[in-house]
Amino acid sequence: MPDTGEAPGQPAENSETKRPKTILESAENGSRIDELKAMRRRLAKAMDDPNTPARDLAALSRRQLEIGREIEAIEVAEDEDKSVIANTDDETWDGTGY
Repeated sequence: MPDTGEAPGQPAENSETKRPKTILESAENGSRIDELKAMRRRLAKAMDDPNTPARDLAALSRRQLEIGREIEAIEVAEDEDKSVIANTDDETWDGTGY
């Protein structure tokens, strides 16, 4: 049996499942969070590139932080345990009030 580098009993992952989506793929086929994560990866790549002009780093890092906050807000909202929004049942209205 050839050694795939995977643990026994674990399916080998193909390169398609490992490869992160591009921004375009995420925009067309992914969720909003997929798109934001792809944008964050692209910004990080530009910030790590030694050929990126120093004048661009402030704007890139600011946008990187903004996207990080957006991702965190979406993830917190999706996790009911951490969300500040309470999911409660509707009560029947008796017509009084207002």
